[in-house]
Amino acid sequence: MENISIRVLTEIIMQQAKEKGFGTKSEDINVAEKIALIHSEVSEAFEAYRHKNIDGKDGFKEELGDAIQRILHLCGVLDIDIEKSILDKMENNKDRSWNWDKMNEQHTKQA
Repeated sequence: MENISIRVLTEIIMQQAKEKGFGTKSEDINVAEKIALIHSEVSEAFEAYRHKNIDGKDGFKEELGDAIQRILHLCGVLDIDIEKSILDKMENNKDRSWNWDKMNEQHTKQA
């Protein structure tokens, strides 16, 4: 399954959701619950990273994969073309600027 698009990956996740009974239509799910579960996976990734558990079971990489799978499932259920949304956001960010002096975040200055 190398080099597949996000759209195809979403289709595969939706097929798995159908097979496992995770819901494939908006009336089958609770959106707030799905968002909470996405948050939970991201928090688990953070904890794995903090404890230097990067690879393997319950590791950073696995938890990020869980979060993305849950996001793509939610997008599939709600018929969101997330690939297009990502590309649109990247295009919008090309001309966007941030005031790094007012942010508590690390960054590298461009030359």
